[in-house]
Amino acid sequence: MSENNKSEQNRKVRVALDAMGGDRAPDEIVKGAVLAARNGDVEIVLTGPEDIMEAQLAKYNPARDLPVKYVPTDQIIAENEPPAQAVRRKSNSSLVVATKLVKEGKADAMLSAGNSGAIAISAIQHLGMIKGIERPAIGGTFGSFLPNVVLMDLGVNVDCKPYHLLAFAVAGSVFAKKSFHIANPTIGLLSTGREKGKGSEAVREAYLLLEKSHLNFIGNVEGNEILSGKANVVVCDGFTGNILLKFYESVGGYALEYAKRKLRRFPPLRALVSAAFNRLIPVSRMSQEGEKGGSGILWGINGITRIMHGNSRAENVVLAIASVKDAVKSDIVGCLKIELAKFTEAS
Repeated sequence: MSENNKSEQNRKVRVALDAMGGDRAPDEIVKGAVLAARNGDVEIVLTGPEDIMEAQLAKYNPARDLPVKYVPTDQIIAENEPPAQAVRRKSNSSLVVATKLVKEGKADAMLSAGNSGAIAISAIQHLGMIKGIERPAIGGTFGSFLPNVVLMDLGVNVDCKPYHLLAFAVAGSVFAKKSFHIANPTIGLLSTGREKGKGSEAVREAYLLLEKSHLNFIGNVEGNEILSGKANVVVCDGFTGNILLKFYESVGGYALEYAKRKLRRFPPLRALVSAAFNRLIPVSRMSQEGEKGGSGILWGINGITRIMHGNSRAENVVLAIASVKDAVKSDIVGCLKIELAKFTEAS
């Protein structure tokens, strides 16, 4: 390895963080940034109004001894604003400025827990799409309950064409290779039955495209097969994926409450079951981990962009920063370009 390559590998990853995005911004966002910086290997660039940033850093990093700085902005995009209009009209918002820092080479990745639509539009507008992908998609896992399965798409694309689903499969394959270290990930298409002719028209046509691809496509998978781990990558449109994820997030909490109700006449046993759910049984952590996994990298963007859960706390921010740090070091954008080039060459 050359000295230049060694230097590139050893340098800290620079993360642009929208400090004003999310239900708990800026307090939890800045707190998470400082915690991540304290762990090393990253430099954080916050974006937000100067007075707020100064107050937050005085609170969480008064000595200013950590690699956390900020770029002042004077606009904020609210969660309920129309995404396209907000990005166009608020070019100096904390979200858009964070994206521009990546475009200008002043950051290696950007993060925001803000308006998801605005994050996607800002990324498309300022960073562009990778050639061969028309729409970005969010990929996410099921946490420790099912660590080697990724679901694509988690909610960006409600209506999909067959070739969109093929692109999601390519991105999911790269995700599984880099995150799970699986040499040849299995790809499953979520449908209403295993048979080739099952599912909507888009799913049936996507099946034919996947069948002809160089991917390790194993056919359709049904909803009751997802948690079996049969497919390392489960492909679906964002409408289906988002509903599935939110249902999954809710199961642990409801299961625990059900057990508590059934055991309310037996307090000692109820306490024991609660402890077992929280410490021993992975399903009880679904809600918490689902919230962490409710965020994800926007695959297909020509630059690393990660959407965080709107309700993110400091610990979620730390995890998201670690995720984009790994994504930068793994060069997921470059790897995805290589995989897409194989399709171009084959066609």
